[in-house]
Amino acid sequence: MSDPTDLKYTTSHEWLRVAGDGSATIGITSHAQEALGELVYVELPEVGRRVEAGEACVVVESTKAASDVYAPVAGEVIEINGTLADQPQTVNESPYGDGWLFRLKMSDPSQSTGLLSAADYAKAQDA
Repeated sequence: MSDPTDLKYTTSHEWLRVAGDGSATIGITSHAQEALGELVYVELPEVGRRVEAGEACVVVESTKAASDVYAPVAGEVIEINGTLADQPQTVNESPYGDGWLFRLKMSDPSQSTGLLSAADYAKAQDA
C-alpha cells in the first residue's frame, strides 16, 4: 500500500491529515500496522485531553506487541474513533481511511509544516 500524498508523516510512523478548520486526523501508517501485525486492542485518549507534539497518547496492542502512538502535533483531542473499541482490526484493514485513531484541534497548525511528505517518509523507510 502506498502512502497517500495528501498526508504528513512522522519518522515514528504516524500520519496527519490537516483539515481547513485547523483540526487534524491522526492514524498510524501502513508500514506501522504491518510491522505490528493484527491489532487486538486500541487504547485511545479521552476527548478534551491536551497533548504535546511527540507525546505518547495512544496504545495499540497486537498479537506481537504493544506500542505507543505519538501525537505528531500539539492540540486538544476533539474526537476519537469509537469503532476501534470493538473492531481494532479496522486499523489493519484501512490505516488511512476508517482506521484513523483520533482528531484534534491543533494548538499551532504551523507545526504540521515540519512533518514529512509521503516521498520523504518513503525515503526514511528505505534508509
